[in-house]
Amino acid sequence: MEEETKKRNPAVWEFEAAEPEKAALLRDALREVRDPELGYNVIELGLIRNVVLQENRYLITMILTTPFCPYAPTMVEQVRKQAESVLDLSVVIDLRMDLWDESMMEEGFELDWGLF
Repeated sequence: MEEETKKRNPAVWEFEAAEPEKAALLRDALREVRDPELGYNVIELGLIRNVVLQENRYLITMILTTPFCPYAPTMVEQVRKQAESVLDLSVVIDLRMDLWDESMMEEGFELDWGLF
């Protein structure tokens, strides 16, 4: 039986090419923001889909693992605060309702929920 190849759908941050050092700092800072239900951080889960520098602010596009996440307001605010702690401009979060799936997770990271 052939093994299925999972297609990856990693996040691509537009500002990363121009500011790789700042992008690395941002990734590290956002690793502190965890999904309280799952116990994994927003970077591992691939919830931060894009970061763009627009005029005098950063725009962070974020999704959730489920559209009706009860922790959404807290997580969004934590992402904003963590981002502003390492970026030199204000941060706006664009919360999208795109569907999340495991292909969006960080490369080399696997969910281990003990279900299989």
